[in-house]
Amino acid sequence: MNNKRLKSGLLLAALFTTPAFAGYNITLDNDATLSFGGYFKADLRHVSGDIAYRDFWVGNNAYAPDTKETRLNIRESRFNIGYQQDDFKGVLEWDFYDDQQPKGTSETVTGGHSLRLRHAFVQYKNWKVGQTWSTFMPLASIAEALDFGGAHVAQTFVRQSQIRYTDGGLELALENPSTQSGESQYIPDVVARYTVKQDWGQIAFAGLVRSLEDSNNDGGAQGTQFAYNVHGKIKAYGQDDLRFSYNGGAAGRYVSPGANIADLANDKGEIHDVQAYTVAYRHFWNKDYRSTLYFGAMTIDETGADRQHIGLNLLKSINKQLTIGAEVGNYKTESGDSNYLQISAKYVL
Repeated sequence: MNNKRLKSGLLLAALFTTPAFAGYNITLDNDATLSFGGYFKADLRHVSGDIAYRDFWVGNNAYAPDTKETRLNIRESRFNIGYQQDDFKGVLEWDFYDDQQPKGTSETVTGGHSLRLRHAFVQYKNWKVGQTWSTFMPLASIAEALDFGGAHVAQTFVRQSQIRYTDGGLELALENPSTQSGESQYIPDVVARYTVKQDWGQIAFAGLVRSLEDSNNDGGAQGTQFAYNVHGKIKAYGQDDLRFSYNGGAAGRYVSPGANIADLANDKGEIHDVQAYTVAYRHFWNKDYRSTLYFGAMTIDETGADRQHIGLNLLKSINKQLTIGAEVGNYKTESGDSNYLQISAKYVL
């Protein structure tokens, strides 16, 4: 009985932390399957301090003294549609983060939010084509957090169009080279990752090569850029786990989304080096309750960026689909810091 309860708790934890590309399946006449999935999530979030309110921290530095703001939203909610026949699979997924939060749509009449495309890809055997998580992104190391995505401040966090080939633990990809700086690029970003999975957990190594052109001649990134990360998820005491990641090199927009989204570079055209790491420990108190303590930190010496995020939560699985929880934390930059409290409820389809 205890093993069954524990397995149920682990299933609920997995549903809370990973994309739900399944849910309800319909078998079609041609032996194909059409699936519908996703989840509903409602968040109550209070932020107070000297960094402006956000629905989740992204590594930016929006100094706003004496901030004190509370919001309720459902933006993280999402739905997806999948199609599978033999070795062919296709997925579409959306959430509601397209309105530029925290302002977004007026709340005067309704809290309407715009759809944002998250995933749109097809997969056939070893090949995947379309928009999904970058091959450089270490999904396994992301903490189970109520603040959407956890310590964004120190994570690789990118979804983009790509062509990916997978053979066992090896993944090779050509990915979208576009930048926020408006520069025209013509050589795709190249990503390689190798993952080792054993009884003790998993660890992976990834490399990123970008060949950028300063087409506007305005001092932007120019030439070949290199970045790397090491990440993993290790089994600990009982059903606990330890997750970690380290990012280094000229990652630019790939790491800490709000820190160097425009791929700022030095006078030689070299993107400023980033040093970023995350660590998270998840503990199961029993079959219903679990907690995660996580921390992430990022520095870019050339710009003076020095930012970090710490969070601690308590989650309770009500049943197979429903999880509720609370999280407290602090987000700190070189200009100030803000504390936050978030209470969430999530129902997985």
